[in-house]
Amino acid sequence: MKVVSFNDIINLGIAPETCFDWADEMIRNKDKALLPAKISIKPSAGVFCNVMPCILEKSGGVKVVTRYPERKPSLDSKLLLFDSESGEFLALMDANWITAMRTGAVAAHSIMLFSKKNFSVLGLLGLGNTSRAALIILASMMPEKEFTVKLLKYKGQEEAFIERFSAYTNLHFVCVDSADVLVKGSDVVVSGATYLPEDLCADACFDPGVLVIPIHTLGFTNCDLFFDKVFADDRGHVQHFKNFDKFKCFAEVSAVVNGKAVGRESDEERIIAYNIGVAMHDINFATHIYRLVENSSDLADINLNEPTEKFWI
Repeated sequence: MKVVSFNDIINLGIAPETCFDWADEMIRNKDKALLPAKISIKPSAGVFCNVMPCILEKSGGVKVVTRYPERKPSLDSKLLLFDSESGEFLALMDANWITAMRTGAVAAHSIMLFSKKNFSVLGLLGLGNTSRAALIILASMMPEKEFTVKLLKYKGQEEAFIERFSAYTNLHFVCVDSADVLVKGSDVVVSGATYLPEDLCADACFDPGVLVIPIHTLGFTNCDLFFDKVFADDRGHVQHFKNFDKFKCFAEVSAVVNGKAVGRESDEERIIAYNIGVAMHDINFATHIYRLVENSSDLADINLNEPTEKFWI
């Protein structure tokens, strides 16, 4: 079994467009994944441990992601990958790059799939790695499009965010002081905040035609009750939501991509996309990465000295 570190993955130089393609590949082939709902343990406010298993056609695995607010960074994740045909364990991977980039890719995918025509104003809050990944991938997929990007000010993070994208001449940043101002007038609202105890805005802040993507599903439960359509990457991961039975119209993103459900039908529809983050993307990304590095002599091997006899006690 190999150990694949964060730096091993970074050194591969995987392009943003490749991340988008890997996400799209899995969305289109969701019916081939065995995808139980993640287990989420929340021992205290703002702290969680999510355990996320999935089996694909050739590989399987489980990711564990934790959030501890006082840790820097607060999120951390690891992934165990195995061959789903033989059961052989293949790799123990750092999953921080995978988590950020697959989440950003899925968010960018939903922006391109569900936004109204000629959308151009993006509102971003929670300006960490996931929001950065989403904007990097979106800008890479639409390099000729001019965007106004509204950032919610928070502890100076907006300044570092703008600096990170200084080379992107098609991105024009505006910093705002309140969530109301961020949301009002935005064509797309993306939240990368990992902890929001309450909803952010009153209903009136959401203009007709807006698309809302709450990456961590927090802060927008009022939208559930009056938005025209709700989409999610997996029904089993959202059917426990308190307002699930009150959605006006619900479908999985994969159903829209495969022509089995209708997506946006007008520029007036308000849409929310709960891409809650599912393990099929993690395992698919990990499988692609493993194929890129499996023959590398730079990777460390680990031997857990598993039993070799059927009866060992």
